[in-house]
Amino acid sequence: MNNSAVVVGTQWGDEGKGKITDYLASKADIVVRFQGGNNAGHTIKFEGKKFALHLIPSGIFRKDTVNILGNGMVINPKALMEELKMIEDSGLIDYKLFISDRAHVTLPYHIQMDKLIEDLKSDEKKVGTTNKGIGPTYTDKSMRIGIRMIDFIDLEVFKEKLADNLSFYNKLFTAFDKPSFDVDAIFNEYKEIAMKVSKFVVDTGVKLNKYLENNDKVLFEGAQGAMLCLDHGTYPFVTSSSPTAASIPLNTGISPSYIGEVVGVTKAYSTRVGSGFFPTEFEDETAKTIRNVGNEYGTTTGRPRRIGWIDTVVLRHTKRISGLTSLSVMLLDVLSGIKTLKICVAYKLDGEVIDYIPASIKDFSRCEPVYIELEGWEEDITNVSSFSELPANAQNYLEKVSELSGVDLSIFSVGPDRTQTIELKTIL
Repeated sequence: MNNSAVVVGTQWGDEGKGKITDYLASKADIVVRFQGGNNAGHTIKFEGKKFALHLIPSGIFRKDTVNILGNGMVINPKALMEELKMIEDSGLIDYKLFISDRAHVTLPYHIQMDKLIEDLKSDEKKVGTTNKGIGPTYTDKSMRIGIRMIDFIDLEVFKEKLADNLSFYNKLFTAFDKPSFDVDAIFNEYKEIAMKVSKFVVDTGVKLNKYLENNDKVLFEGAQGAMLCLDHGTYPFVTSSSPTAASIPLNTGISPSYIGEVVGVTKAYSTRVGSGFFPTEFEDETAKTIRNVGNEYGTTTGRPRRIGWIDTVVLRHTKRISGLTSLSVMLLDVLSGIKTLKICVAYKLDGEVIDYIPASIKDFSRCEPVYIELEGWEEDITNVSSFSELPANAQNYLEKVSELSGVDLSIFSVGPDRTQTIELKTIL
């Protein structure tokens, strides 16, 4: 099937997926978010305006594009309404949005539980959660006590399930001297939101299959990055879902046969927010320059991102677990002016050179990066519009990243605007 494409992060999130999704959305009829919640953050810059999206797909800025929040997501209704208000206040009122009736709902007690679990851990074992209640919401889903959107918009069912859950959660909160929650207070606060949200709630799996059967062009938008995958990331320093293309059928209700092009988005360097081992991390004047020029601060948290060189062991890992068919390299312009650039090509673990990411975080934390060095470039590349216009050293850098990752280059970006996105291979 060539009428679908997936945009996934190849690192630890914040790779620039939102911009690529927004760029490709101009060709798509439907854009789908399939996992995560408002712990994700996509910054879109368009016509001088800046938008920070946490739940809503990047296709929302396209008037004729259908936007879907899939069943694999966990959705904070209050955060959703705030995001819709931001969009509407900016003059975007003719949007098309559908929310899966099977998506799970994040409520205030999930957020308090998230903070409680993190606070109980020692500093070195904290995962650096965004404290948005994502993990506890997914936990409820696995425990089969979750409240789904179809329950949320049925006020009788919502109140019944809310009462059941709070009878459990309040006992835990009391045991740890945390405030308990009142059923009526939460119900009265959220019932009006439930009614506002209800007009968007449908069986998105059925709808999405009809779009695909009709050969409409569908773009799947991943949140976070593959290295934060619950199964294949740097566990336990991961998110609570799988941001890989492999999770899309389960998280949207479609057949795996509908997955077409898989675009892996990577920065021209690496970043990470929160805890967990980061093999190519470094902190010096060059790292500070990259952080400032690239504005490397979390969209959701505002935290300074950790800086590292690009890691092709990570890219090859992501290629394997997510089936990458092409690569999109973002923020190439940020590296302008850096004399020597490094690319990680392998790890050294206890003296042995390895080409994989160990499952054991204990082993992974002992890995040392093996680098090659390339000459950088001084030229300003923010106005280039083709690969051939890049300085020779910038071309060499991109070609080497593609060669080492084993994935063809389809897109590179030289700035935040849509016009600074250069497509080398037709996607959708």
